[in-house]
Amino acid sequence: MGPADFAWADSMRRRHFPPERNQIGAHITLFHHLPPQALDEIKSAVVALTGNLSKPEASLSGLIHLGNGVAYRLQAPELLALRMELADRFAGLLVAQDQQTPRLHITVQNKVTSGEARRLFDELSAAFEPRPLAIHGIGLHYYADGPWRDIGNWPFRGR
Repeated sequence: MGPADFAWADSMRRRHFPPERNQIGAHITLFHHLPPQALDEIKSAVVALTGNLSKPEASLSGLIHLGNGVAYRLQAPELLALRMELADRFAGLLVAQDQQTPRLHITVQNKVTSGEARRLFDELSAAFEPRPLAIHGIGLHYYADGPWRDIGNWPFRGR
């Protein structure tokens, strides 16, 4: 995300996510698990795509009730197309969850009771107005049994 949008989304996440479970800053998940043995190829693909593509247009279009959490729904057709291109490239290596077309979103609450999630969903829905969201690049992270390790970030540089 762009710096201002990241600051806003991350502050929402810090405010509403259980602190003991908040191991990574606000983000848009494109994949849940890419195979570590393909890291060099994955990085090469991300570098090539971000180097040729301009920043995708995106907007927050509503809220999603996750059952035990809440997220902002993201409309970003170009970002979704990029994700699907990567999915096609690594199709044989994807876990079942990543073989589906994702519902792009920014999670601001998870792992709470359904009642807590419902209250936050209702509160945020009442004040929600659609708005653009800046997306500046793609980041890769590795889950290290607790904290996430940053592998790298690559900005969109196309024109």
